[in-house]
Amino acid sequence: MQVQLRVNGKAVTVDAAPHTLLVQTLREHLKLTGTHVGCDTAQCGACTVMVDGRAVKSCNVLLAQVAGTEVTTIEGLASADGTMHPMQNAFKECHGLQCGFCTPGMVMSSVSLCKTNPGASASEIR
Repeated sequence: MQVQLRVNGKAVTVDAAPHTLLVQTLREHLKLTGTHVGCDTAQCGACTVMVDGRAVKSCNVLLAQVAGTEVTTIEGLASADGTMHPMQNAFKECHGLQCGFCTPGMVMSSVSLCKTNPGASASEIR
């Protein structure tokens, strides 16, 4: 099945089985490996990307569900010249990395939170 969508601002067409997960599409078909698979059960958030500006766990979304949408991965946050997104820079400056495996998902969730709730309190962030 062919699915058309935009990934990091670029129009793409992916030919994959209907049951293909978004995370598989990103990693295996589009070679965007910054989105990680942690638990594979939509619990940990390592696979978080944004679909039309909203954070989703890509291990729990079928490719067919994102047809016609805009998907943003960690690779799509930085500027074309390589300048990091302010959230990426904040994580770097504040050493918010842990081992680094989950960091892309945490950054994507944080960007989404700031877009949807710019005045979030500390308790809402937690």
